[in-house]
Amino acid sequence: MDLILKAKNINVEYTGKDVLSIEELELYDYDRIGLVGANGVGKSTLLKILLGLSIIPGCVINCLGNFTYIPQLDEATFREEIDYAIRGKLGLEQVEVKTMSGGEETRLKIAQALSKQVHGIFADEPTSHLDRKGIDFLIGQLKYFSGALLVISHDRYFLDEVVDKIWELKDGKITEYWGNYSDYIYQKEEERKSQTAKYEQIVAERDRLEMAVQEKRKQAAKLDQKTKGNAKKNNTENGGRLAHQKPIGSKQKTLYQAAKSMEHRMEALSEIEAPEVNRTIRFRQSSALELHNPYPIMGSEINKRYDDKLLFEQASFRIPLGTKVALTGGNGTGKTTLFQMIMNQEEGITISPKAKIGYFAQNGYKYNRNQQVMELMQEDCDYNVSEIRSVLASMGFDQKDIGKNLSVLSGGEIIKLLLAKMLLGKYNILLMDEPSNFLDLQSLEALEMMMKEYKGTIVFITHDKQLLNHVADVVYEISDKKLHLMK
Repeated sequence: MDLILKAKNINVEYTGKDVLSIEELELYDYDRIGLVGANGVGKSTLLKILLGLSIIPGCVINCLGNFTYIPQLDEATFREEIDYAIRGKLGLEQVEVKTMSGGEETRLKIAQALSKQVHGIFADEPTSHLDRKGIDFLIGQLKYFSGALLVISHDRYFLDEVVDKIWELKDGKITEYWGNYSDYIYQKEEERKSQTAKYEQIVAERDRLEMAVQEKRKQAAKLDQKTKGNAKKNNTENGGRLAHQKPIGSKQKTLYQAAKSMEHRMEALSEIEAPEVNRTIRFRQSSALELHNPYPIMGSEINKRYDDKLLFEQASFRIPLGTKVALTGGNGTGKTTLFQMIMNQEEGITISPKAKIGYFAQNGYKYNRNQQVMELMQEDCDYNVSEIRSVLASMGFDQKDIGKNLSVLSGGEIIKLLLAKMLLGKYNILLMDEPSNFLDLQSLEALEMMMKEYKGTIVFITHDKQLLNHVADVVYEISDKKLHLMK
């Protein structure tokens, strides 16, 4: 058990707010760590600091080993000295670096990292843009990697397979949990249950104190009235006869003091935060948007060529009404192209006349950056403000975010906002191309729940095994230029 990295005084501020406030972190040669947290909490920043790519005042990094880094897509250029055996397994033998797709670029970064002799690998969303085959190959390689691993990932299946410890980054601090991602979720749920039970006890105690305060004040008020009523009589009484009684007002004073003491205790109890509530989103659909065609989208013997590549040849499929249909397949097999064919109603594609299709693409969004969050959400939406707020809260937007301009949101926050807007839009069919990419894990789980609760039909492309298993009623795999019904 060797220490290979030690960091002290990791303090980062942004616009006056502590992003990172970590006194000390240690990484050992046996560590297999998943770094999780909401979008924008500083996960990528922390990785770069630990690697020495970002220098901050006062921070001390003692690096006792060699590390390699798999960054996110837009961060690096590549060299050619890569183990060609690994490159071949990743399907990159004939790929030119200058013309790589997103999936091919990710594969090349992974091949480069795995070809080095290092003590540890740091990876930032390494499964983004990888197909299922690429993800499974990466999992296999990392399982047999003998060094340390520190990885940021939104892929729950991937984390379950390759890590045995979770670092949760929240409010600038790291909390450590032993086990894989599923173990972490179980521990978090147990924490929530314990916090809920404690909070309920506190609420009950606060209610009891409030009733006791009211009773003490009522008793004191009655004594006040009695004292005033007897004031004149007491003034005519012989002082000697009253000499052994308590001074007037002392009982009331005692009662008021007891009430005040209870109020101080109530104030202390009110500082206890309520546990997070698991929100349930209730979707509805206008009767004007109801579909009655049992198969609102169908493809019959479709053909499609893209440049010199034949993607579909005499391929057929049917999308059942009200179901959640997943499209899977390797990179470049034509999943996104099929969505475009549906949107353009190309030859062989039949769509119900009453279909109102919402399309979530991987890129190319256009929106007014000067709009506010709620203003965007209310456009062409039948849901009221409280329902919209509930959906936004489930996706990690808090009260202060509602009035923000879109221009100040991060890329991940924009993705979450556009997904939420589409789910609340006036549609009865949704086409979603890799909706889980770039979402933090909390938002991904909220998205999964909302997709299951959605009343209309959803067709979605994904390489996320958990999303596929938990949401899809029907699965089509694209291979050999056909759509194969798998489920």
